[in-house]
Amino acid sequence: MDTKEIIKKMLENDVNNSPAWYLLGIEYKKEKAYSEALQAFSEAMKSSDEELRKNIIKELSNLSSVDEIKDEVKENKKEVIEDIIEEVNEEADELEVDTISQGDEREDAPKLSVINGHKIVDYPVEEISERTIDFEDVGGLENVKEAIRMKIIKPFTSPGLFTKFNKKIGGGILLYGPPGCGKTFIARATAGECNANFIPVQITDILDPYLGVSARNVKDIFFQARLKKPCIMFFDEIDSIGYNRNKLTSEHMRPIIDQMLAEIEGIDSSTDKLLLIGATNMPWDVDAAFKRPGRFDRTIFVQPPDLAARISIFKIKLKDKPVGEINYQFLAEQTDLYSGADIENVIEIATENVINHILQTGVERDILMGDLLEAIKVTIPSTLEWLKTIKNYVKYSNQAGLYDDVQAYLTKYKNRI
Repeated sequence: MDTKEIIKKMLENDVNNSPAWYLLGIEYKKEKAYSEALQAFSEAMKSSDEELRKNIIKELSNLSSVDEIKDEVKENKKEVIEDIIEEVNEEADELEVDTISQGDEREDAPKLSVINGHKIVDYPVEEISERTIDFEDVGGLENVKEAIRMKIIKPFTSPGLFTKFNKKIGGGILLYGPPGCGKTFIARATAGECNANFIPVQITDILDPYLGVSARNVKDIFFQARLKKPCIMFFDEIDSIGYNRNKLTSEHMRPIIDQMLAEIEGIDSSTDKLLLIGATNMPWDVDAAFKRPGRFDRTIFVQPPDLAARISIFKIKLKDKPVGEINYQFLAEQTDLYSGADIENVIEIATENVINHILQTGVERDILMGDLLEAIKVTIPSTLEWLKTIKNYVKYSNQAGLYDDVQAYLTKYKNRI
């Protein structure tokens, strides 16, 4: 039974179910059955709340500008549809909409739309058309990319096979590893590979000092994500959102965690074609409930960049700088265990030393191989501290095999860690 038939079954039980009528309209719109979509949206308008009404108006306004609709609508329906469009336009004109920030001046911060006195949070969505990176931009890390392909990308790009076996296209993965190793970049590249919308979520987008608002923010984010399917939601530092409830010293976070789990489970709405990616430096602090099947059920270790990745990072970071002849292979070999951030720090130190030399001598020159090697000598990989920390978790808390990949990596570098 496809999505449309499921929604119709819901409407048979409750003909006044506005969210169901709205979702039916979305399904008709995908099929370019515009007249049926307009009728479904008009039914949804009859008993919708302000939040849903806003989205219905947006969809109807978009449909009113579709030329093909005139050919598809039967003659006896034209007057009804014209009345709907006119009502929508009048409604949009009457709504007083102001956009204000939530005290966060970041460009990507969520905004509050105040509609007739009702506050609705608009979270930033990177549309499919804005996608600029994919896996070709990710140097190395082939094991991570292959794991993501099997869990995420292939179900998105080849849904027929998964549908045949009644395998849900969606779900969640948890990326973990040392800071500065590109977890966020990989998440964005995954959205590019899937040709999906991308919603980045941080703890500051959710937390609110007023009782109940934080949990409602979680619900709002998931609601918007479901409207933007196919969509990838990225929860950076998910340990701060889904902190282990056994370690909580305050009850303020518990409703947020409960709401997150409810939304991920899809109790109220389908999570099909809605993918969740979480990233954390501290997987041991993420509540165990998030790692259960059907939630973030696949954990992927994002290790420090391998040789190929380090070569790529050096090339990218030095691309716009004046450099002499550089042996990128040798630089990569000298920076084993360095994170991407560590490599960037090496380049910054070398750049500062060259600028300082020019200021002292008055003789301009490029960044040379020797400058970079000198910078490497005065730095150490920041990943060592993280690897030493997780070593204890691997030793004492790996009964379920969660850290098997880390254990293999630590064995490889046992003389250094």
